[in-house]
Amino acid sequence: MKLNEAAFAFACALAFALAWIVCSLLVVAMPMMMSDMTGHMLHTDWQTMGWQLTFSGFVLGGIVWALVAGLIGWLIAIFYNRFSTSD
Repeated sequence: MKLNEAAFAFACALAFALAWIVCSLLVVAMPMMMSDMTGHMLHTDWQTMGWQLTFSGFVLGGIVWALVAGLIGWLIAIFYNRFSTSD
């Protein structure tokens, strides 16, 4: 089975855009809890840094994450199609 590279890339970009929106909403709703969680995930102390989430940062960050995810998804589909065997 071959993957449609463009469709897979779009699906990855959409999934990451939705994850970005949910994550951003959680940061706005529960900044301290999300700071603690980020610190645990990255083995750092984020509470001393604090969050700075502006609307332009939200939009630009979402666009960049979606583009990067789409590019990586496209590459994964290409690699999968090249290395998969069709019996």
